[in-house]
Amino acid sequence: MKDIVALLLGDSYHPGGAALTRRLAGHLTLGADSRVLDVASGRGTTALLLADACGVVVHGVDPSPANTALAQGAAAAAGLADRAVFTTSDAERLPFGDALFDAVVCERGLCAVPDMARATAEFARVLKPSGRLGITDVTATPGRLPPQLSTLGARIACIADSRPLAEHSEVLTAAGLRTVHTEHRDQAMRHTIDQIEARLNLLRVTAPGRLAEVGVDLNAAPDVLSAARAAVADGALGYVLLIAEKPLLAGA
Repeated sequence: MKDIVALLLGDSYHPGGAALTRRLAGHLTLGADSRVLDVASGRGTTALLLADACGVVVHGVDPSPANTALAQGAAAAAGLADRAVFTTSDAERLPFGDALFDAVVCERGLCAVPDMARATAEFARVLKPSGRLGITDVTATPGRLPPQLSTLGARIACIADSRPLAEHSEVLTAAGLRTVHTEHRDQAMRHTIDQIEARLNLLRVTAPGRLAEVGVDLNAAPDVLSAARAAVADGALGYVLLIAEKPLLAGA
């Protein structure tokens, strides 16, 4: 699965890329001495951007040892090894004590977590009081998605396992977090669909064998992409930026 994601989406696995990450960071009230946790950090794209652009210390966690090694190598190559550290770990069992981070970010990661409520509770646990959680994620209304979006291709784009926006909000509230900002960024999802189509068309010519190796069905791909575009236009599929805050006092 991760090989397919890397092949079709490149180094930045989330819609919106660096521009949306910078927008997310602008809502987190980060200072030079802030400590940030990047959950589902992948190859380190978000963590390295935050460490470089915001001057913060970032701890990235990802379940893939290969991603952890690649991210740590990228940090060293960028001269950021002192401000970006990566650990192999699970979002549902974060290897950190309580109230250690000024901010937690998770870009396109919650849609792939089996127990979103447990992961969100972990985010809240490691946040300092008044700390902020920044999420960008796929949203979907499962009953309205066409059948093509339950396939492997849909799982690559984190569509098949996505939840409605209301469910994200409910889970944040249950974890004791208060949503302070929401933005619909559906254009980022449309751009990602276009990006996948462009890369498929290129690889169809230059590396068809590689596509077969990672299990991409070239015959089914056009229908899946067309269904995804239609679902975005219909409002059944989208992308959202959410900012939540941990109150100074429990229950506030």
